[in-house]
Formats: sequence, structure tokens, C-alpha cells
Amino acid sequence: MPSLSDQPLIHHLQQFEFKTLTEVPDSHAWPVVNDHPHGDDAVPVIDLACPDAARLIGQACEEWGAFQITGHGVPVDLLDRLEAQTRRLFSLPTGQKLKAARSPGGVTGYGIANISAFFSKLFWSEGFTIVGSPHDEARKLWPDDSAEFCGAIEEYTSWMKPLGCRLMLLMLASLGLSEGEIDWTVPSSETTHEAAAPVIQLNSYPACPDPDRAMGLAEHTDSSLFTVLYQGSVRGLQLLHGNHPTRRARWVTVPPLPGALVVNVGDLSHILSNGRFQSVTHRAIVNRTQTRISVAYFYGPPAHFKISPIEKLIGPQQGPAYRAVTWPEYLTLKRRLYNQALASIRLPTEGEEESRTNTSETITAAYTRRHGEAKV
Repeated sequence: MPSLSDQPLIHHLQQFEFKTLTEVPDSHAWPVVNDHPHGDDAVPVIDLACPDAARLIGQACEEWGAFQITGHGVPVDLLDRLEAQTRRLFSLPTGQKLKAARSPGGVTGYGIANISAFFSKLFWSEGFTIVGSPHDEARKLWPDDSAEFCGAIEEYTSWMKPLGCRLMLLMLASLGLSEGEIDWTVPSSETTHEAAAPVIQLNSYPACPDPDRAMGLAEHTDSSLFTVLYQGSVRGLQLLHGNHPTRRARWVTVPPLPGALVVNVGDLSHILSNGRFQSVTHRAIVNRTQTRISVAYFYGPPAHFKISPIEKLIGPQQGPAYRAVTWPEYLTLKRRLYNQALASIRLPTEGEEESRTNTSETITAAYTRRHGEAKV
């Protein structure tokens, strides 16, 4: 995950309690929230037990960049405990949560969204990042009472690891590939690469007195291969879907389904598939009466493994669309360039160099108009 290096934003949390506010302060009032029309398209729901799951997943990755899954095997009672422990964490007083605050340049612990540095307005949310074991950070919050929290996180992680491998293999199968063509997808004693440390992001989006003026989390794509998201029972996740010649891209809300999990395609899968899979732009909006929580599991390759377009997917007249990059290297680019990171490693075709530069400048100007000057 990108590190949080904007220390003044951490200090701001010491003085800010969402639950005490009766209106949205100027620091959190966004000038434009509804920047695209809304659609009622149905996000694909795929039962992993279905014999046709691989084809359906591939289709969803290409058309949506996201889908919901059922039949994944994760126990419902574990999801309930995970949500309860996440709510328990965020219900602590701010001063208590700050005992586990991320250090400048750090990765784990309590804080606000890493992409906050790109915006002049703050998000109506707070987060807690866990890389590997949850014990060290949890003990800062509950020195003598962290067992239930850690137990829920560790049990959930134990389910996510094989589920992530299973999803990766289904995605590869939909492209006509086998697990043997990418050896890190199934860790074993014979695998030469070490698996990536599990990364879990806990999020809280408190009830907001004026949700039309606040933003839970701005639009972005994930840096991972994909993200598995548990989003509880409160609506708030939106995907940007469709960009047809006769119809603008529109925000589509992903409805919470009991026991279902959301899978978002990340930038690394976009690279791996040479652009066939679409990393999905998504955001979180807030609710007037209910606090929404979500738990994101980021699935990625081993840190030193270079991700590049799979040779088998490159056509004779096409060539690779992106250069090779490791996950840590890409995270550094994402931290610097935000949603332009993917474009920065694209390999231009003949005659594209000037067009690529002009496009980058146009997009940067559009972000400035929409969100205000960047804070980096």
C-alpha cells in the first residue's frame, strides 16, 4: 500500500470527531460530488460453484472490471464477527485510535486515505491498515483485550489467501492460460517466489448530516491484481461503468448482498492481461443515517516479481502495451501520480508520443478543475 506522508492530516484527526458534527465543515465540503450521471446497471453476480465461473469472470473483468461472488465458502458468521470487530475499532475515541496512528512514511495503523494528499478537501472516512500480522497494531489499541480482533482478522486472512489464488486461476483460465504459466499464483514448496504479505484495509464511513456535500473516498483504481471487498449491509460503493460513444460513463451502486463479496480488478491485472481486463474506477459515498464499514483484501504478486503483459496474450501486430513493473515500484508511481500511474508505464506505439503527452496534460487540468489544487 502507498504510505501516508502528509503529517498535518494526521494531526487534523486529533481535533475531529465525525459523530459530534451537525453540518459538514468547509474542510470536508466537496464542490462536486455528482460529476457523472447515475445508472441502474446490474453489477455481475457470479457463483464460484458454477461450472461456467471462469468464463463469466473473464467477461465481467473485461466489461466491468468488477463483479460480486457467492459460493466462495467464507462463513457468514466470520463476516459478522469481522464487521463487529471493525465497528469496535472505529467506535474507539479518536485519542485511543491515534495510539496506533501511521507514522510519517509508514504503512500500517490508523489514519486517513493515502490519496488525501491529492485533494484540497478531506474525506468523510477513516481507515486502519494491516500488513501481515495484526497483533502489533492491535495491542496499541487494546493492550490487554486484542484477542477477539486479532482472531477475526487472522481467520479472515486464512480464508482470503486460498480464495485469492482461486480467483487468480479463474481469471487466468478465462484468458486461456493455466496455473503453470505463472508460477507464483499457487504457492507451494516447489515455488521459487515467496507469496506477498496479506494487506487488509479496514474503512469506516460515518453517518453524514449532508451526504451530497461530502465524499467518503474519491474515485480511484486499486494498485493490486484485484481487491476482495466485504462491504457490510450499507450501500456506498460505486463503480464507474461504460464509456460508449452515445452514452457517458455513469456511477453504478454495488448493492450489498448477504454473504457476497465484491471483486475489483486492479491495475496490475490490467497490465498482466495487456489491457483486456479493466481496472475499475470506484469510489465510496456516504449515508445520512448509517455508518458504513468495509474490509478490503488486496491480492498481489510477490514483491520482487515483475508484472508485464503475458506473452501469450500479445497479438502479432500488437506488442505489449505496458512495461514490466514490480508491485512496490508501481505503488511508488501511484503515490506520485495517483490515477495517472498506469498511463505512465504504457508503451506508446509509433506516432503516439506527442498525443500521450497532450492527453496527460489534459487529464491533469481536468482533475484540477474538478477537485481543486493538489496538496503535494
